[in-house]
Amino acid sequence: MTALCDRLLARIARTGPMSLAEYMADCLLHPDHGYYTTRDPLGAKGDFTTAPEISQMFGELIGLWLAQVWLDQGAPARIVLAELGPGRGSLMADALRATRGVPGFHAALSLHLVEASPSLRALQARALAGFAPCFHANVADLPDGPIYLVANEFFDALPIRQFQKGQGAEWHERMIGAQDGRLTWGLAPASPIAALARRADSVTQGQIVETCTPAEAIAGDIGRRVASHGGAALIVDYGDWESLGDTFQALRAHAPADPLEAPGTADLTAHVAFGPLARAAQPARASALTPQGVFLERLGITARARVLAQNLAGPALESHVAAHKRLTHPAQMGHLFKTLALTPEGSPLPPALDPGPTCP
Repeated sequence: MTALCDRLLARIARTGPMSLAEYMADCLLHPDHGYYTTRDPLGAKGDFTTAPEISQMFGELIGLWLAQVWLDQGAPARIVLAELGPGRGSLMADALRATRGVPGFHAALSLHLVEASPSLRALQARALAGFAPCFHANVADLPDGPIYLVANEFFDALPIRQFQKGQGAEWHERMIGAQDGRLTWGLAPASPIAALARRADSVTQGQIVETCTPAEAIAGDIGRRVASHGGAALIVDYGDWESLGDTFQALRAHAPADPLEAPGTADLTAHVAFGPLARAAQPARASALTPQGVFLERLGITARARVLAQNLAGPALESHVAAHKRLTHPAQMGHLFKTLALTPEGSPLPPALDPGPTCP
């Protein structure tokens, strides 16, 4: 049992069961015992690996995508280049290396990173020392101006709530309580949930729908910035247009784990519902939701892979080929992960993406 588990059990004894969102927030961001605040979670020695750590090609292509959008929007002289949850800084380092030949792009940008983890901030500062990154605790703290933003595997770690469909328009919130000294699942009494009224007819009794109020608030902030000042935001994550089913999961040492066991020691995530993000981001315009593999292929990842392969042999070449497949193949990250772009209404359609649906 962890120190954080003891704290959570004591809290439940005092105040009753907690929502999943409260549980996730404590497990991930508790100042003394939170998963992200106490470790570097990435890589072979960590619990998971993100696309930028798999291959430099991922960050390179996203960097060129951002630069092309900047050019298509008239190459504004001063821009905010931002990343949410930058990990070790690998994506941004690769993006900046790939765009150093784009005339005027580096001169125009100031680099801003939204990161809660002190240990990861230190890694990012070293990886991006040549660009003097400014760190922020929240998206709301980013400066005004044309913003070119990327969020790769950021939204999936934001705290969610889960609701199980009851009878008619009523829902039971899934809660976390305690029994025999252990954390356990339970259901709150049924009640109408205004935010889920639009889903009442499409979800059957017993099914679970997840909501993420923090994600919608952040998307709203980004959307207002993009619509007011120009620029673009690219969101890359696993999920789909709408939430349906229990997608809450824990990873420890690259393997699934019980999310209620040893809180604070595993990565907790859930699939992203992109539709609510697109709706919250209005009046910014959302693109179509595009699988990561399709997006990267349209940007030319196979051609880039062939260039890099020319100087490789043996195990290095095998690893390179496997990385390309992992990022793009539908059975791996290619279909599960999706991309969504936000741009100002009336601006050119971003590269590699299709026009999006009208969001009610």
